[in-house]
Amino acid sequence: MGWRLENSYGQLPGFFYTKVEPTKVSEPKMVIFNRSLAAELGLDVDPSAMDSSATTEWAERCAGNVLPIGAEPLAQAYAGHQFGHFTMLGDGRAILLGEQMTPAGARFDIQLKGSGRTPYSRRGDGKAALGPMLREYIISEAMHALGIPTTRSLAVVTSGEVVYRETELPGAVLTRVASSHLRVGTFEYAAAWGGAERVRELADYAMARHYSEVIEREPGEQRYAAFLRAVMERQATLIAQWQAVGFVHGVMNTDNMAISGETIDYGPCAFMDTYKMSTVFSSIDSHGRYAYGNQPKIAAWNLARLAEALLPILATEEEQALALANAVIGEFPDLFREKWLAAMCNKLGLSGREQTDESLVEDLLGLMETHYADYTNTFCELTTGRHKQALFETEAFASWRNRWQARLEQQNESHDVIQERMKHANPVVIARNHRVEEALAAATDDDDLSVLHRLLDAIANPFDYSEQNRYAGDPYFTEPSASVRPYRTFCGT
Repeated sequence: MGWRLENSYGQLPGFFYTKVEPTKVSEPKMVIFNRSLAAELGLDVDPSAMDSSATTEWAERCAGNVLPIGAEPLAQAYAGHQFGHFTMLGDGRAILLGEQMTPAGARFDIQLKGSGRTPYSRRGDGKAALGPMLREYIISEAMHALGIPTTRSLAVVTSGEVVYRETELPGAVLTRVASSHLRVGTFEYAAAWGGAERVRELADYAMARHYSEVIEREPGEQRYAAFLRAVMERQATLIAQWQAVGFVHGVMNTDNMAISGETIDYGPCAFMDTYKMSTVFSSIDSHGRYAYGNQPKIAAWNLARLAEALLPILATEEEQALALANAVIGEFPDLFREKWLAAMCNKLGLSGREQTDESLVEDLLGLMETHYADYTNTFCELTTGRHKQALFETEAFASWRNRWQARLEQQNESHDVIQERMKHANPVVIARNHRVEEALAAATDDDDLSVLHRLLDAIANPFDYSEQNRYAGDPYFTEPSASVRPYRTFCGT
């Protein structure tokens, strides 16, 4: 089937993992299979055969009943700060099969999520329900289409078994693909229970896998501060991209921040409809710790926890290590602001940088919040010039628009050039939460996958403003839910 699995993570000391087999399920059935991702991974998938016995064979493999050649399954150990509280964690319902080597020479983790109990399951059953696994499939594909670094989903299969949560739910297993599953929490675990030697081993492994340029450029222990800075730069870029499309992760615990700079662990997450800095997409985040507007600050806080874990290897002297860590982390606010402003200026068609650009962006966002404007639609309507929202009828907006137009005129660029810049920055279709929930309900309650496939088709080309994109002007996909509350929005955990 084209599996070319290696197991570099399994070459680390056993401190970092426990070898464990996936729990076999009674009746695996393929729900959705990501053929384009399979092709990128170099897996042999004949589209014409996916309705025959090959479907059953892939279902068996993606459920964990049959392991691919070269698999050495294990559950990774890690810790994490969850809502600010430090705790020991680990893969309680996920098992890493190995690392697929693609035809292009890239390395990707292949992980089964919902594959049974592990030593890190604590009181959990190690299983997953169909709805949350399909949500991760949808949102990760939406993020990929938006060009935002993310883990992806190769397949979702039902297990033929029931998962008990608040009610009985159909069980499922997700096959997740990631550059790696190394987390800030992995380093916290190494620092808390392994000491400097384990932290150094993990850092060397992470650099070799994700930041080889740091090893080549920096000698000795200097590379560890450079590694911290490199991780910080990727996270600053990632969070700026989240903010620019109105994405709310929902649970930015340190175990949900990947060292690779990919978005990971899609639980109670969603794209905003009404623009509001305090928007929270988690029913358990009662104090708004992980609200949309707090995401940059939480990223900095999480990176500070990574810096703390790296202290034993940053420098020989403790005071020097602390000073070095503080100096690096102290760069985050300005670094993030630079990347965020660049992304927002693109959304407004601006090129170059003027001192007034930041206030131009901030003032528009302030107007959007005051008038409960839809985040995505506001920028789409600025792009096309077809204004529908009440915001555009206000005197305050007219005043802002005059400033914006004056700024654009300074660029000496044609309208077409400016509009193309905006089209590449402003998605016309996103995976709106009420449409995601609708697709999940149809799939789980009615065994109807047509709604899911239509949604996936709609979000596959989010920047396509052409007349050929039948979804671009379809109110079904472009209008927010009438039931969404403007100040606070929740989705199921």
